[in-house]
Amino acid sequence: MSLTISFAVLFAALLHASWNAMIKGGGDVLLDTAAIVAGAGLVALPFIFFVPIPAIESWPYIGASVTIHIAYYYLMINAYRSGDLSLVYPLMRGVAPLITGVLGIVTLREMPGALNWLGMLLISVGVVALALRSVHHSPSGRAVGFALMNALVIAIYTIIDGTGARLAGDAWAYIVWLFVLDAIPFTAYMLVRHRAAFIDVLDRRRTRGLVGGALSAGAYAISVWAMTKA
Repeated sequence: MSLTISFAVLFAALLHASWNAMIKGGGDVLLDTAAIVAGAGLVALPFIFFVPIPAIESWPYIGASVTIHIAYYYLMINAYRSGDLSLVYPLMRGVAPLITGVLGIVTLREMPGALNWLGMLLISVGVVALALRSVHHSPSGRAVGFALMNALVIAIYTIIDGTGARLAGDAWAYIVWLFVLDAIPFTAYMLVRHRAAFIDVLDRRRTRGLVGGALSAGAYAISVWAMTKA
């Protein structure tokens, strides 16, 4: 992996942690998540006019990713409702790389080299170690359960999107269409089940939603792009 890609991935991690902190620090985890997901879709929408349509081979992967992201949002919302950011976030993001490595072997027959495994292990151990203090001082089996289940979901959609972006012919096209379509199910659910509260939070906190959406879209766009270059 080149130095440029390494710095890009680190920057993506910073963006990702930032929008997660916005969700946990907001007034309502469900509403804030929905606003950021909608914001990401709106931020991505204009770019569909500047990227090609992804190759037909990649569309099943886009559909699968949109579907699995429903589980991702559900688990993330419940994890943050049940535990602190300092506990939930490191578990979700720290365990996922190891699961991704294993799934890559099983599904793609991709065997990481020894140095790659060592790197993933060190990163995962370092990130998960950040959660150990929170587990000790503020134990929450429910939060840990949701976080670990979401680590599995993260690994699954990482494999899906890494493969889909390669098949798309243009990684940025895949990313743009993914974010536009990803916003539809969650937004539709909120309009059906929580219309008044959702419209209110979009009106009162539109800037927060758009900024969070830009951070979310930017973080994952960089990550998917990096996967196609690795």
